[in-house]
Amino acid sequence: DFASPRAILTGHDYEITCATICAELGLVISGSKEGPCLIHSMNGDLLRTLEGPETLEGPENRLRPKLIQASREGHCVIYYENGLFCVFSVNGRLQATMETDDKIK
Repeated sequence: DFASPRAILTGHDYEITCATICAELGLVISGSKEGPCLIHSMNGDLLRTLEGPETLEGPENRLRPKLIQASREGHCVIYYENGLFCVFSVNGRLQATMETDDKIK
């Protein structure tokens, strides 16, 4: 038997740096080297784009996602390389931010 992909997810222009699957909600959330993060359905449909806070974006300060985690309650936490944590709803709404100087792995 040959394995075949369930879906092919498209939308990123750069390499994927982090991803998570929330099976309870049927979502795949991924982040690329030059941002932004995308939410896809398990069928491959692009549902939302998660943009970081506008005040930190720009060519020289582009937010680069490093870690992503989603909860079954519909929240997504993204940690960016510059020490910024963002919490989004699965509807794409930025709910909270927090900056840290600690190295997160």
